[in-house]
Amino acid sequence: MAPNSITVRVPAKVNLQLSVGPKEADGYHNLVSVFQAISIFDDVTVTKSKAGSGVTIAVSGEHTHGVPEDHSNLAVKAAQLIGEKFDFDTDVHIEIKKSIPVAGGMAGGSADAAGTLVAMDALFQLEMSREELHALGSELGSDVPFMISGGTAIGQGRGDQLTAALSRGTYHWVLALSSVGLSTPAVYGECDRMRAELDIAPPQVSDLLMQSLLAADADAVGRALTNDLQNAACSLRPALSLVLEVGRDYGALGAIVSGSGPTVAFLVADEDSGLDLAVALTASGVVGSVARAHGPVHGAKVISN
Repeated sequence: MAPNSITVRVPAKVNLQLSVGPKEADGYHNLVSVFQAISIFDDVTVTKSKAGSGVTIAVSGEHTHGVPEDHSNLAVKAAQLIGEKFDFDTDVHIEIKKSIPVAGGMAGGSADAAGTLVAMDALFQLEMSREELHALGSELGSDVPFMISGGTAIGQGRGDQLTAALSRGTYHWVLALSSVGLSTPAVYGECDRMRAELDIAPPQVSDLLMQSLLAADADAVGRALTNDLQNAACSLRPALSLVLEVGRDYGALGAIVSGSGPTVAFLVADEDSGLDLAVALTASGVVGSVARAHGPVHGAKVISN
């Protein structure tokens, strides 16, 4: 018997590497991004609703400010895309319980879209392959395919051409969260402005990072963290430089602005070190709030029906 409702749990991500190529003629940039899915999750529940009701959405949880509850939400677009592809009327209600920060560089919107695609696939028994889900995801946004698969992966092109990264071990993260998001287009614009006079080479995967992940060497991974958008994010939000400095001073193995920011991710040696750093960051007064997580974790996954 077909289910009436499906709940999918989907993780946040941090970038271990984000290398940004020169701005292309179409306004976009070629990227090399190494993603890791981490243990902060949104739960996306999709429920069938009566014929003619269309797609509706409700959002609750810790981080909801600024999340649209209308057709501009990427999760709604994901549900509608499935209906278009499979030629049926999409009458569903989407309920998102959010723990992933909004506009934080952790792909919360992309995660919700990925969760919706996986839930729709299960709810309507479409039996799509992982490749088909990734293809639909890439139509919605460059981070969506990774949020479907999770783990640790390399994204190339616009970030949506994925290959799994050979990675061993568990990595412990402390995340310094900001109460005010940063606009991704604004950060890319500032990056272009700051690099306008420079000759920017095509982005390449960091060999040092790949070797460090394979060796499960957290110290080396910490030293290899890199983000070409970090200077631009710090230019738009100067306080981020202080947050990075404080975390390093308190013993983080590595510190990086995640994606376009403003979340700052600190890699630490273990859970105890993470707790110590979280307490120190909170006491310092330079961060809004702090979360701890580990990775890699799996991507969007059905947890109940």
